[in-house]
Amino acid sequence: MDASTAAPASALRAAHERLADSPGAPRAVRGLVAESWRRCAACDLRADGGRLPPVRATPEELTAYRRAHPLAAVLPLFRELLGAGAADDGHLFAVGDADGTLLWVEGDSTTLRRAESMNFAEGALWAEAQAGTNAPGTALQLARPVQIVAGEHYSPAVHDWSCAAAPVRDLATGRVLGVVDLTGGATIATPPAFAAVRAAALAAEAELAHRPSGPPGTDARLTALGRDSAVLETDGRLFQLSPRHSEIVVALALAGHGVSGERLAVDLSEREVPASTLRAEMTRLRAVLGPGLLGSRPYALLCTVRSDFTDVAELLAAGRVAEALARYPGPLLPRSEAPVVVEQRRALEQQLRGAVLAAGDTVLLRRWVGAEWGTDDASAWLALAHRLPGGSAQRAAAAARARALDSRLTVGPRLVRHAAWLQRSRS
Repeated sequence: MDASTAAPASALRAAHERLADSPGAPRAVRGLVAESWRRCAACDLRADGGRLPPVRATPEELTAYRRAHPLAAVLPLFRELLGAGAADDGHLFAVGDADGTLLWVEGDSTTLRRAESMNFAEGALWAEAQAGTNAPGTALQLARPVQIVAGEHYSPAVHDWSCAAAPVRDLATGRVLGVVDLTGGATIATPPAFAAVRAAALAAEAELAHRPSGPPGTDARLTALGRDSAVLETDGRLFQLSPRHSEIVVALALAGHGVSGERLAVDLSEREVPASTLRAEMTRLRAVLGPGLLGSRPYALLCTVRSDFTDVAELLAAGRVAEALARYPGPLLPRSEAPVVVEQRRALEQQLRGAVLAAGDTVLLRRWVGAEWGTDDASAWLALAHRLPGGSAQRAAAAARARALDSRLTVGPRLVRHAAWLQRSRS
């Protein structure tokens, strides 16, 4: 949708003043803009221009991230189609990732310096939820081309600017890779500028479709059992993840084919997680892993992931209990309270424990109660005592341990009587 139906500047100023004084249903603005303003108000964004978009990446982080980004391959095309004209006409062209972080901002040097005063610069996050109504952020929000004129911007800091932007997709999957934008003065608020941006996005999609696709490594190995910080290994690279990023990667590995932001937020916390907080965390994780491994809309790991916890589950399903126990160094992310992790951790531990008890193998029971997670398992100690030779000191010790645990945990009188009977039975 181009800006040909935009309200006059005076009407936009009046509408924005009403918005700042009393947020509500905006009048005298295009429907697309009114809906965007409502979303911004719901995100508690200030309409007074007092908060600029945050800068999310350092120059060092941005350099490595841009090098790996899929749109780096079509940056020369964008420069050819948009760059020369932008520099000559006093405009800028920008390329952002799927979360709205600006990766490249190029064009007229004087305009670049002016734009930096409002944080329209490389590394800044111009997603709608952080920057308010703007062409690149709103285009990503709606997943379609958008043109925003002067006072249609939610923030007054951007009212002297107009912009046009279009998302760029991977044609094979439909996944949004990022966004291309033209930003400048009144001449950007025209049909030709809007058409140029849309044409550049289509040309980039066509060129990417003829290039080799897929992440640097087609397989990844996730290690998360018995540790609070998971490790992801792929294509010869090793990523030591923070506890929070570990929870996210485990959640995505369990989701398989991708998950919406709303679903991921529920998986990660029992408390409500603001969408802006989750997007910021995903942006930081993408800066660590690179865009070739982490996708958006929906969020997904873009490679085949094998994990130590799925290995254990598959061994148990095949009845290979000894191998499963040998491959189990401890619970999944032991200190995590993320609901999806807690559920998976409990399920796997219950399956493994049940298989060990059902196997009735003394060696497996010894290994279970000898581990940190099994040392207080009264039922396992009792099962071990029952299988040890009658009258042996080891049997008596196991029975005593079961009785002590039973008494401490108040499991029930039947277990106490059974443990006592085993301890007395020495012949």
